[in-house]
Amino acid sequence: MDTAELDLLEAARRDDRGAFDRLVSPYHRELHAHCYRMLGAVHDAEDALQETLLGAWRGLGGFEGRSSVRSWLYRIATNACLKLVKQRPPRLMPKDRHPAADPAAELAGPDDERYVEPYPESDWDPQARYELRESVELAFVAALQHLPGTQRAVLILRDVLALSALEVAEALDTTVASVNSALQRARKTMGDATPSMSQQATLRELGEEAERAMVAEFVAAWERADVDALLGMLAEDARFTMPPLPAWFDGRDDVGRFLAGSVFATPWRLVPVRASGQLAFACYQQHPDGVFRIGCVNVLTLRGDRIAEIIGFLDPATYTGFGLAAELA
Repeated sequence: MDTAELDLLEAARRDDRGAFDRLVSPYHRELHAHCYRMLGAVHDAEDALQETLLGAWRGLGGFEGRSSVRSWLYRIATNACLKLVKQRPPRLMPKDRHPAADPAAELAGPDDERYVEPYPESDWDPQARYELRESVELAFVAALQHLPGTQRAVLILRDVLALSALEVAEALDTTVASVNSALQRARKTMGDATPSMSQQATLRELGEEAERAMVAEFVAAWERADVDALLGMLAEDARFTMPPLPAWFDGRDDVGRFLAGSVFATPWRLVPVRASGQLAFACYQQHPDGVFRIGCVNVLTLRGDRIAEIIGFLDPATYTGFGLAAELA
């Protein structure tokens, strides 16, 4: 702990709330991302972060400075998340809860399940983008939600944050042997549930020029309702998912039938964004008054140069953090 941080800590212990805020504010972004990985939703992460900051303020007297402020905060944040994990059902994806739908059937409305949310990155600084993107990809975060809380925490603390087994054991008030055992089980589950190549590696392999071309091609095809062009971009086993709707469509042919029969009944305009370290688009639907209003955020998962999945997040609560305009001029 450097002198400046030690001075802030001492002032905070004297009930200086301003000093406390300056002490912890440099860690807000990474703590929020940590809570998101643990809980799978931005709003749950915000709840956990607030609990973390409240717990840190109340626990200042018990912090003796043997560890860094960062490690101390991660310990509080992890335990705040574990408390929420016990209180709330896990956030999964529609394909984890429901069978694939028939594109010719009537589309069911939203259900009461809790689904994984995308992570906005519009205000990340370049260094944060590099460090965070791979660890907030949707496939990774969705797979984490299948793990028991303790295994989830151990895997994130060890493999994402690179803490030692001893540091993790101290954070979770357990033994190094228990940490190592939980990590082994968690890695096995994650290896079976996540793609062999991350989206960051896929995008690097694709290259910036091909990525720009794909974005332009997707926008143009969607805006002109060109189903054939979109299908030409999809992998044969592509999926189309639309949380919080339970329906999802499996395979390029069924996705095409759904797009042609339902999605393009009205015109759309797309604005490229980034979400969870992946290509994404804010999708604006034209209403009867002619105005294009935000309708969803589509996040793409790539496999090579093909789209393996389109996840259309329809709940406005999931994309409020993207800073998107409600309407297009």
